[in-house]
Amino acid sequence: MPTLAQLLAGLELPDSPTPALDAELLLGHVLGKPRTFLRTWPEYEIESQKLEQFQRLMRRRRAGEPVAYLLGAQGFWSLDLQVSDATLIPRPDTERLVELALELGPEGRARVLDMGTGTGAVALALASERGDWEITATDLVPAAVELAEVNRQRLGLGNVQLKTSDWFAALEYEHFDLIVSNPPYISTDDPHLQCGDVRYEPATALVSGADGLDAIRHIVQQAPNHLNSGGWLLLEHGWQQADAVVELLVRRGFQQTRSWQDLGGQQRISGGQWGG
Repeated sequence: MPTLAQLLAGLELPDSPTPALDAELLLGHVLGKPRTFLRTWPEYEIESQKLEQFQRLMRRRRAGEPVAYLLGAQGFWSLDLQVSDATLIPRPDTERLVELALELGPEGRARVLDMGTGTGAVALALASERGDWEITATDLVPAAVELAEVNRQRLGLGNVQLKTSDWFAALEYEHFDLIVSNPPYISTDDPHLQCGDVRYEPATALVSGADGLDAIRHIVQQAPNHLNSGGWLLLEHGWQQADAVVELLVRRGFQQTRSWQDLGGQQRISGGQWGG
């Protein structure tokens, strides 16, 4: 039976920017051990059943399947979330949306809406930081809502309510002090749809019309009908879309409109305040 050192030596993942990390995460998952164990016990021998399981996962990773889907989990903010191919994989850049929501949202009790919640990442991160916020999280895909509810229950966050909704459709008479969303914003002919992890992620959570702005247009148009005076709308979008999103906000009558940079220095979040 091979040792950990032998198994991890010379592994190839040609399409991954982090091949060693990918292999260590998958092997640790199979063994039920942290990555530190792999380095502390290099002579540890792997039994045949675990070896076969690891090799199956590595074949799927070589084919391009995202590590998060193979593990069934992804870290976001301070949370460990279950993931599935029904949702996008939460990404570190979206943590900037959480930071801005915490910065611009009201002090004390407030009603908050997270649309297109997927795994529930943004809503649950906000709930973990603001116990006095009542957060509604929606998604069009029932399987995503079910997964977000699983994450909510695992984390014990009672101040989040999950709903299946086509944007505002199930929220006809509801109003909020803050609305956040990481909606689909990729154009239908974007070549990046054929690259990397997005090949395996649901198109409904990625693609939004010829210019990628169909969902954002809808949200910007309808959000004032659901925002209390002084409430903010914050939207994550593509790195080249900031000017277009701000223009949509201005035309709809939002005030204090602006864009913010993500962790990589790109203008990836835009927002504005309604009334107030």
